[in-house]
Amino acid sequence: MKQIILTGLAFLCMMCLSVSCIREDVTGNSPEANFEALWKIIDEQYCFLEYKHQEYGLDWDEVHERYSKRITSSMGTEALFEVLSEMVNELRDGHVNLSSSLATSQYRSWFDNYPRNFSDSIQSNYLQKDYTNSSGLTYQILENNIGYIYCGSFSDGIGDGNLDQTLNKLAICDGLIVDVRNNGGGALTTAQKLAARFTNEKVLVGYITHKTGPGHQDFSEPHAVYLEPSNGIRWQKGTVVLTNRRSYSATNDFVNAMKQLPDVTIMGDKTGGGSGLPFSSEIPNGWSIRFSASPMFDPDMNQLEFGIDPDVKVDMTHEDMLQGKDTMIETACRLLKSR
Repeated sequence: MKQIILTGLAFLCMMCLSVSCIREDVTGNSPEANFEALWKIIDEQYCFLEYKHQEYGLDWDEVHERYSKRITSSMGTEALFEVLSEMVNELRDGHVNLSSSLATSQYRSWFDNYPRNFSDSIQSNYLQKDYTNSSGLTYQILENNIGYIYCGSFSDGIGDGNLDQTLNKLAICDGLIVDVRNNGGGALTTAQKLAARFTNEKVLVGYITHKTGPGHQDFSEPHAVYLEPSNGIRWQKGTVVLTNRRSYSATNDFVNAMKQLPDVTIMGDKTGGGSGLPFSSEIPNGWSIRFSASPMFDPDMNQLEFGIDPDVKVDMTHEDMLQGKDTMIETACRLLKSR
């Protein structure tokens, strides 16, 4: 009986191995086929090819010619993933990710080439030990009676009741800092929910278009995007939004919306960009590719993909950091107090 079981297990292992081998050898699943499939998906669906050709000379046909020379029928899985990852990084887009069982590619230069402009240890000097956490928001009333809210992610839902509670507690403050540094994004609806607390009227915040065909310029007509005021408690005083290069994706859209409001000042460093609604597809070997297929614009039809410049440019200085001070928070407090 034991021998029968062992024989059965061996047979199953051989079957599994044969299935995995078949996956690698099927027609259309060669390194060349996977390369061609990935290049074509991006060529027909990625929404920024023409824009990036204008901005830094990206030529997607030239990319095909250059990288196709590195593809061979005998190359292994790891080598193929490395070449394909390098190819998609030619797009200079942190939203473009090639995912496999080996790893997920990521373009990091969009933030690595900029100063960090954030220190959580220095931030703790302002939060002290009696700060409040509420549904993804951390808030405190600073010593100069300026309210401070830190939102580190839009991935966690922010409840309307939590926002009412937070803004009600901060109502005694002379102004408010909303810090979204190092916020890598999340749900666009959550970002809009927070922004809706800072306007009393419907405001045009930009436009969105959608891919309608395989051509690099095949897009729908721009569709207007509005920010509607919340039915809950709304902030009525001056506001400063702190940004750095790691303010990305849905946070980029949040900053764009806040930039259109009259009593809001965007301060810090240029945001990381990463606009556009996501699109996902798959190449023959099962690896998935994710990128933006619906570009977003500000009210003047400027692309948001490469980030948003602040109204007031501020970097954290080495001298302030040595003293445990956050240059951006200090500058924001002075601006709000001067009002």
